[in-house]
Amino acid sequence: MATRHIGIVGASPEGTSLFYRQISRHATRLLHPNEHPVMTLHNERLSDYIEAIHAQDWMAVGKLLRRSAEILARAGAAFAVTPDQALLHGIHLARAGSPIPWVSPTDLVAAAIQAAGHKHVGIIGTKLVTQASAYQTHLGLRGIRVEAPSEFECDTLENIIFDELIHGHFKPESQQAVNSILQGLERKGCEGVILGCSEAPLVVTAETSPVRVYDAVDILAEGCVRLAASTDAVV
Repeated sequence: MATRHIGIVGASPEGTSLFYRQISRHATRLLHPNEHPVMTLHNERLSDYIEAIHAQDWMAVGKLLRRSAEILARAGAAFAVTPDQALLHGIHLARAGSPIPWVSPTDLVAAAIQAAGHKHVGIIGTKLVTQASAYQTHLGLRGIRVEAPSEFECDTLENIIFDELIHGHFKPESQQAVNSILQGLERKGCEGVILGCSEAPLVVTAETSPVRVYDAVDILAEGCVRLAASTDAVV
């Protein structure tokens, strides 16, 4: 069986480029060179997504995602995936009428944390990730508690992500602030922290973090490679 074609729906250029690279690295590690999946990327303007999110217009977000999926389907993609964690709430809307199925990171991340035997983890990202139910519900069903940063820390993360990381840069003091937030989550008893932001690896790595990191986008990238190389149905 030929490896399935991966359709990548981009939003943040920085996060999308990191995701593309992560898929390629996992393919190199897991597959023969002749089996590396074909990848096609399509993106709508980041500003269109940000405008819709700030207006809490999730129908508009879903339409943007679905429009990319339609283009990717015509290009031959077998399934669609977006690395942008802030768009998770729009995926279920994009699935309606989508010509190809969507892959979400939430179950993959939950399975990785459960496999490690951890019962209490933190999460960082935008408020759409840290203060919503996308990960909390999936992990809660597995008996895993998800700890969000404080309200002030969530505001700090939001500013760093939207003002710096999505543009591909960060201030040294911003990296220090993120590291301080991770240390605080560790003091609260978190055995690991979910990086629920596609650009988070710019400021957080396994080597620099004071606590184990579960990079949602890297886990998603590996999952896409394994799925592309399998005969399992995409659900």
